[in-house]
Amino acid sequence: MHITSPTTHHAQHRTPPATRTAGRVAKFCLLGLWLASATAAWSQTPSASFPNRAVTLVVPFSTGTSADAMARLMGTKLSERWGVPVVTDNRVGASGAIGSEAVAKSAANGHTLLFTATSHGTVPALRAKLPFDPIKSFEPVALMATSALALVVPPQLGVKNFNEWLALVKAKPGQLNYASPGNGVVQHLAMALLLQETGASMSHVPYKGAAGAMTDLMGGHVQASIVALQTTSSLIQSGQLQMLAVMSDERSAVFPKVPTLKELGYPNLVVDTWYGIFAPAGTPPEVVAKLNGDFNTLLQLPEVREAMTKHGLSPAGGKPERLGQLLSREVTRWKQVVSTAHIQAD
Repeated sequence: MHITSPTTHHAQHRTPPATRTAGRVAKFCLLGLWLASATAAWSQTPSASFPNRAVTLVVPFSTGTSADAMARLMGTKLSERWGVPVVTDNRVGASGAIGSEAVAKSAANGHTLLFTATSHGTVPALRAKLPFDPIKSFEPVALMATSALALVVPPQLGVKNFNEWLALVKAKPGQLNYASPGNGVVQHLAMALLLQETGASMSHVPYKGAAGAMTDLMGGHVQASIVALQTTSSLIQSGQLQMLAVMSDERSAVFPKVPTLKELGYPNLVVDTWYGIFAPAGTPPEVVAKLNGDFNTLLQLPEVREAMTKHGLSPAGGKPERLGQLLSREVTRWKQVVSTAHIQAD
């Protein structure tokens, strides 16, 4: 019988030094490859490479509007920050729907963004069929600014305050008129909401733009209008229009003596115009987060805040959820108002 000594048995199972060294080298090589691939993957994530080419801010309104002016200012500042061109593209028409559709159908990589305003939340109430969903087709990025709406009347109407005006309107149901810059615009819808909340009745006179509406209002041909405060403050200060109340959450810093409708007992009559940035649905969260952070940084720049103030706007900012929640409330609210008032788009 053959007996294997312990020494011989151990030697048969010992790994040769060369083999052990080769194994360690292989493990280090694999680790190196893994680290290299992980580093490459990180460097190729959307947030790390964004933006790597020109960015387009689609503005669904004409040049010269507040939205256009703010978009161009932001574009200049973003270009300086990112080192790539930022182009403003005005896609006008269908109350902003044309520009919104263009962004909704763009690649979801953050290089095409929508710089829109209040109409993005009102159009769905007026148009049953849109080529996009105002909520589902977009990722909210940042709420840029807000501005107050106000109830104004001609001075010759002879009322001293909101309650006197409301009593006059209720004493003549349907006999007095209110003006708006057009059928279905936010000023029209805000007045419809005011009348619903107060139980009053007036006839709507739509104009093709704000100029005609303001001319007839100052002349006393119509008895009220909801106006954007940033565009009419000079007319109010000069006494050509009388402001009875603001529809914001707090009193206007420019007109601190004028009460809000909220403090007059109408908490549902808080309506602001707003401006916001959206990206196409499916844009990577890392890109949305980077965009949100950069826009919030720009909103803190003194020159940006000064420019917004000149346009009567209040800088906003905050997380993307702030804009998303605002839009959801807007879409729901205006659908209810339009349905109750039986408003139809032109």
